[in-house]
Amino acid sequence: MNNNDKFLTSNELYSYMIEHSHLRIIQALHINGTLTEAANTLCLSQSALSHQIRYLEKKLAVVLWEREGRNLRLTQAGELLLEVAYQVLPVLSQAEKTLKAYSEGRQGIMRIGVECYPCFEWLTGVLGEFMQQMPDVDIDIIHKFQFSGLEGLLNHHIDVLVTPDLVRKEKIYYETLAEYQLVLLVSADHPLAEVEQLMPEHLSEEILFIFPVSRERLDILKYFLAPAHIEPLKLKQVESLEIMLQMTALKRGVCVLPEWLADSKGGHFKLKKIQIGKNGLYQKLFLAMRISDKTTAYIRKFIAVGQKTANNSF
Repeated sequence: MNNNDKFLTSNELYSYMIEHSHLRIIQALHINGTLTEAANTLCLSQSALSHQIRYLEKKLAVVLWEREGRNLRLTQAGELLLEVAYQVLPVLSQAEKTLKAYSEGRQGIMRIGVECYPCFEWLTGVLGEFMQQMPDVDIDIIHKFQFSGLEGLLNHHIDVLVTPDLVRKEKIYYETLAEYQLVLLVSADHPLAEVEQLMPEHLSEEILFIFPVSRERLDILKYFLAPAHIEPLKLKQVESLEIMLQMTALKRGVCVLPEWLADSKGGHFKLKKIQIGKNGLYQKLFLAMRISDKTTAYIRKFIAVGQKTANNSF
């Protein structure tokens, strides 16, 4: 015997396998009782079904059915195969439905990366509506990255990234979720409360509360103060939005927030909103994703819900 004789070829191995169609045949025969009715159920001719039965019995080298008049009765071997059919077919059916849902974007896991503190507040308003509309999509929220959110996206650690920063990269696609205005918040009795339009020099003697992000990502510095070559008296990082608003209300400093967030959270603290500059300071919120995922149905639904929420709230 040579080495090749020790192993079955792939075709020989396949010939010994019980197939999905075999399980459907034995289940149909058991349910319908006659060859004719089983053939109709399986959308086969009676001769084609008879041929498949003979082929299966020959392949398995065992008798599966015995005739009792016009009806078929399962042998002990047939009963065993029927038991397997009732165990396996529902599992296969569910797997097929799940895979179809995956392919159509109706089911899966969407890992959402969040790269800015106000984004969490926006996300809170979106997730409830999204999960009601897409109940079969699981959600994971990721906000701490080993490197950057975009690298997490490219490395498939996340599926979408909510970010205010549009950084052009190959294989990354952006959708605009919302555009909103940034405003300065001060306490009602702060000297700046009487100012209608904030000028850069107004912040030169103020402590400016910021979220823990790099200077390069602070629009108030990048687009408003830096062009005027003005720095605030001090930048003070605060992680909690509630604490930031409370400290602002106590005149420990001032802060800049999206206007929609200031309206929803700042009212309790009786803070005054001030427009930044003559024309206002505006920002966009983006959803970044891999180009290959931009047509995924549940991502498109997430974008639609997010844009609708923004239109109603911002």
